[in-house]
Amino acid sequence: MKSESNKPDNKKAKASMSDLIKGFFPILEWGAIYNGKTAINDLVVAIIVSIMLVPQSLAYAQLAGLPPEIGLYASMAPLILYAIFGTSRSLSVGPVAVTSLMTLAAVAPIAAQGTPEYAAAAMILALLTGIILILLGFLKLGFLSNFMSFPVMAGLGTAVGIQIAAGQLSPVLGIPSKGGAFLAQSISLVQNAGQINLYTAAIGVSSVVFLLLVRKYFSNLLIKLGIGKGFAGILAKMGPVIAIVITILVVSGFGLDQQGVKIVGVVPSGLPKIALPPFNLSLWEQLVTPALLIAIVAYVASISVAQTLAAKKRQHVDPNQELIALGASNIGASLSGGFPVAGGFSRSIVNFEAGAETPAAGAYTAVGIALVALFLTPLLYFLPSATLGATIFVAVLSMINFKAVKMTYGYSKSDGIAMALTILLTLTFGVIAGLIAGIGTSLMM
Repeated sequence: MKSESNKPDNKKAKASMSDLIKGFFPILEWGAIYNGKTAINDLVVAIIVSIMLVPQSLAYAQLAGLPPEIGLYASMAPLILYAIFGTSRSLSVGPVAVTSLMTLAAVAPIAAQGTPEYAAAAMILALLTGIILILLGFLKLGFLSNFMSFPVMAGLGTAVGIQIAAGQLSPVLGIPSKGGAFLAQSISLVQNAGQINLYTAAIGVSSVVFLLLVRKYFSNLLIKLGIGKGFAGILAKMGPVIAIVITILVVSGFGLDQQGVKIVGVVPSGLPKIALPPFNLSLWEQLVTPALLIAIVAYVASISVAQTLAAKKRQHVDPNQELIALGASNIGASLSGGFPVAGGFSRSIVNFEAGAETPAAGAYTAVGIALVALFLTPLLYFLPSATLGATIFVAVLSMINFKAVKMTYGYSKSDGIAMALTILLTLTFGVIAGLIAGIGTSLMM
């Protein structure tokens, strides 16, 4: 009789354990009802996002001061791991502008760009970021994102957008420049303005104009031609792919690489090798603080996108599990030779609008990126750095919002001052200093 009375308790314990495992591995929940129709929908989405993600990955690797193939490496394992641990049906994880810039700011003072030491430091940064995020997840600290003041985060986004855009004027115009923060970059650009490469500038400026026109008018043009609004919006986001194809043909056809136009050159084919980053206690200590800041920014950016898209379809996103998923994604990026990653706004929107039904769409996208890395990298030889710079320049313009400062100050002077202070400090002293000041101000507020 005693054993029989324990049966309900045993069933409850098993059910509780099952819920716990499914909570930690959300793939077990949606995977149990996965079918052929869903798979086809996710595959179609993956093809679209893969095409979009390739130029973004290459461009953000350049922004982080790394070779272009590293961007591809950082777009594979994170997507697969997020599909296993993530709770958002639409979030697409990979290289993004903010974490790429923060990687550059953290690693550039430690090692010279283009060296094995620089790539190793970026891997360590991603590993530390991942470990911190997972620890926060196990401690159930997902609610901390609620303490990040919107005005401060908006101010940081504006400042980062300005700094990234200013930094891309160098590759877009073919002007050599130095300096990390906006002020130093601007001075360097003015001082070296006489060294502009006209061929590079022609490619870079025309790419910027083309991408802006595509962003503003291409969708409406496609709608007038009878294409559905949703699909037209997705196609309009393929502008960077078109720009890359055209400029590669122009540079190779006219031999502009012989006229001083900087090109990507040889991009190694193949998949990344799985390896632990080197252990150097001194180096790890230097990167812990930047990793903590990247973890905070990556999480806040990712969870805001995930929750916004989930709300539109009445889906649930678990903030604590998202910390673990994003942490696992960063660890995956590190072990495959990449750098810190986060949920990307634009490609997550494409994922959503194209009809991604499960995180499997992200895993299929990783396969698409892998195929590019295996077979198509030779086609990127004549890709001009100016085109990648133009891609980043146009992408970050949406981050810049000066009107928000005025509006914020209108309803709260303290919020407006905090926002303006964050922008000023970031532009003067760099993104790390601006972020520390912004977080401190946000917590005090």
